[in-house]
Amino acid sequence: MLLTYVDESYTDRWYWVGALLVPEAVAIPLSTALDEVMTDAAKAYGIGRAAELHGYDLFQGRMSWASVPPRARIAIYNAALKAIGTYDVTVILRGVDRHGLARRYGLTRPAHEVVLSHLLERVDGYAAMRDELALVIADEVDNPATHRSDLTRYRVDGTGGYRSRRLSRIVDTLHFAPSHASRLVQAVDLVTFLFRRMASGAGANPREATTNTRLWSWVEPRRYHSWCWHPTGRPTHEGPA
Repeated sequence: MLLTYVDESYTDRWYWVGALLVPEAVAIPLSTALDEVMTDAAKAYGIGRAAELHGYDLFQGRMSWASVPPRARIAIYNAALKAIGTYDVTVILRGVDRHGLARRYGLTRPAHEVVLSHLLERVDGYAAMRDELALVIADEVDNPATHRSDLTRYRVDGTGGYRSRRLSRIVDTLHFAPSHASRLVQAVDLVTFLFRRMASGAGANPREATTNTRLWSWVEPRRYHSWCWHPTGRPTHEGPA
C-alpha cells in the first residue's frame, strides 16, 4: 500500500498540488525522523515539540517560528527535507496557470479540482506500474464531500481531458486530516511549497535561489513527475530543473 499524502501551494497566478507516496513500511520511520527534527529545534530554540513543520511559516518566520532566526529556520527546513529524501518515497506534482484557466473556462473550473484530477491520474498510473494500491490522505480543504464525489466519478467515467483515466488503484475514498496532526501531511507541504516557489520564480533573488536549490536537492531524486498546464496553449513546463 502506498500512503499518498497530498497538499496544495498556490499564488494568484499558479496553483500546484503535490503528492508524497509513502510505502506503508516507511510511514512510521519517516514520521519519527521528522519528530526528531522538531525535537532538536525545540531544544535549540525553545519552541514546542508539537509545532508544525509548515513551509510558508518556516520561510516567513510566522506562527511558532516567529522567534527563530532566518538561518536557523533554513537549517530546520533543510533537516526536514533531508529526512524525507532519505526514505524510499515518491514525489508527484501538478500545476496550472490560474490566469489561463480563467480565460479558457471562466469561473467554472476551480483550480484545485482541475489540478487534483491531474494529480490523481498520475498517482493511479504510478501505483498501477508498481502493482500497488494507493490510499490518499490530504490536508483539510473546503468542500471535502465534493472531492470525494469527484473520485467516485473518476472511477466510473474517468478523469476527463486528454489523459482521461479511470482510477482503479486508489482505494476507499479521499481522507482529509489536519496538517498539525500529521507529520506526513507536513512533509508534503514542505515539498510542495518549495517546489511551487522555485517553479513560479518566487525565489528570484540569487541568494534565495541558491538556497532553494540546495534545499530541493535532498528530494529531487525522489521526484517521479512534475508538470504545469497552461490552458491557453503556452508551453507546459516541468518546474525547476
